[in-house]
Amino acid sequence: MARIRTTPSNLALAAALLLAPAGCADFRELQEQSEVELSTHVEDWRDEIIYQVLVDRFANGDVGNDYGVRYDDLARYQGGDWQGLIDHMGYLEELGVTTLWISPVVRNVDTDANVDGYHGYWAQDFGDVNPHFGSLATLQELVAEAHRRDMKVIIDIVANHVGQAFFYDMNLNGVADINLQNDGNEVPVNHYTEYDPDFDPRGIQAFTSLGEAGPAPVVFQWDPATNHVPPQPELFSDPAIYNRKGRTVNFDDPDQLLHGDFPGGLKDVNTSRCDVKQEFVEVYARWIEKTDADGYRIDTIKHVEYEFWRYFTQRMRQRLAAQGKTNFLMFGEVFDGRDDLLGSFTKHDIFGSEDLVRFLGQTPGFSDPTDEEQLANEQACDPGGPPITGDQIDSVFYFSQHFQAVRDVFAGAQSTRRIQTLWESRTNTWGTEANEGGVGVAPAQMPINFIDNHDVARFLFNLQDRDQDTRLALLHNVILFINAVQGVPCLYYGTEQAFEGGNDPANRERLWDTGFDTTGATFQWTKRVIALRKAYPALRRGETQVTWSTEHTGEEPDAGILAFERFGVDSGGSYVLMVFNTHQGHPSTPSFDGETMTVSAPAGTVLVDAIAADGVEYVVGADQTVDITVEPMRAAMLVPSGEYKAGI
Repeated sequence: MARIRTTPSNLALAAALLLAPAGCADFRELQEQSEVELSTHVEDWRDEIIYQVLVDRFANGDVGNDYGVRYDDLARYQGGDWQGLIDHMGYLEELGVTTLWISPVVRNVDTDANVDGYHGYWAQDFGDVNPHFGSLATLQELVAEAHRRDMKVIIDIVANHVGQAFFYDMNLNGVADINLQNDGNEVPVNHYTEYDPDFDPRGIQAFTSLGEAGPAPVVFQWDPATNHVPPQPELFSDPAIYNRKGRTVNFDDPDQLLHGDFPGGLKDVNTSRCDVKQEFVEVYARWIEKTDADGYRIDTIKHVEYEFWRYFTQRMRQRLAAQGKTNFLMFGEVFDGRDDLLGSFTKHDIFGSEDLVRFLGQTPGFSDPTDEEQLANEQACDPGGPPITGDQIDSVFYFSQHFQAVRDVFAGAQSTRRIQTLWESRTNTWGTEANEGGVGVAPAQMPINFIDNHDVARFLFNLQDRDQDTRLALLHNVILFINAVQGVPCLYYGTEQAFEGGNDPANRERLWDTGFDTTGATFQWTKRVIALRKAYPALRRGETQVTWSTEHTGEEPDAGILAFERFGVDSGGSYVLMVFNTHQGHPSTPSFDGETMTVSAPAGTVLVDAIAADGVEYVVGADQTVDITVEPMRAAMLVPSGEYKAGI
């Protein structure tokens, strides 16, 4: 017989059920808790180790909320919840995690087209918790328990869209249809769905047998069993706040990118409206005021206008700071390999639609208003508030590095020169000034570095043609890489267990199937790498200077070498020299055709390899060169002998 955890919130729920009148019960009042005291729990975000969790897949701590669970189908709810995270904080502490990023907490459309909203990106009620994960009290306890352990909590949010909330009544019959249009003779057959029709720049149009009939009416669904009910708060039940142009087909079309529904029927919100901007600030500020969480990871950044991010981030920082919450991190997902597009959301330039067209590689046929005019228009949404400036988000996921370094170099053995070129461009493509009232670090100095995540196949999945030793060597090398480069490392849950799932939902496995094992080789390696990062300040706060990269990928002696120094004022005098060999076939050295790697460390400095078990020493030559050979798919971490910490 399964045991059911009894908590105060469960008892309150049971009492409410006993007292509730017959009919439809409203449980929102059960979630009304007093505000928590806000405070700042982080000194410098560059010191943090972020661990991304899909709550539904980490641990099942309360079987009382397991309704709708289907263990045989990863596209459906599996039963993980906030209590499960609370119960297994010790696992995260042992690994070395300092920041927990959890999937969205808001109530979602439960099920749509035989897929569940377990991931959290199908918002139905921005003001209520997802009951599959627990109560507000449990979420508050999760954050409080993390803070007691000196861990921080980041919550995932969405401002671009809601879940499958309505259909377009294109044939004006009042019901949602999936039909074939026309007979295929004189007019070709057209298959369409009123849930998710293709993009139309005019807006989705209705039609009759006589032809088009104007804009298609929006009909909100009402199916409480699957939580297909009008979105909340009330503003989101107004058809006027949606762009209503249908499904994005071409993500390089600026109109579709900004105004199209996200594929799958996720209805696009008109985020240029003042009431929408204000409401999103209100609902998301309230979640922090209810929980004392420490930051937001923001979904689908590039699908929302620059003006929204200026307004949202600035008003959020100002409201929270007034209550004692500063250093509040906001970073976003720009799922794109174009580094200038990623970085544009971190710069202080007053970007608009014209700039977006350029970032998408096209020539605009129009001009934006002046910077002053744009800011004046945005200020009109809050005329009595502080002046709107160019400040935006604090950082973004380094997708360009994911593609060019993680995928192409570490997995694909391509040229390491591409990494140096990418890094050097960041001073131009990313923001080089910290946001006022933000985290105190320029975005260019703290990209969010990751190997893989819930939107891409896991790193090991794309290495199925290699033997297991090679696969693990490549994975371990790239785990070290994201912890050694400038920025904040973000580890996707299960990487430490060598998960190898393919694309969604195969990359969203249940962690509890591992028994939370801490003895495996990849867990132990990840734990050690994190400990090394914590031990040497230069790995966390140092600037980067590349000392060797190469175009060579074959039999050349330096093929696959990437070497860089980490040091600078913020690192307190700490120094680290990283030397990676990404070649998968032979040892390599940072030297070629008579030239050897030179470094900033003074001649005669004794450098110790902190990774080598026996602490191998290297001496900087009189000409400030370092002679070192690194085995394939391995790396060296050289630190001055006076800084070396044995036993890690």
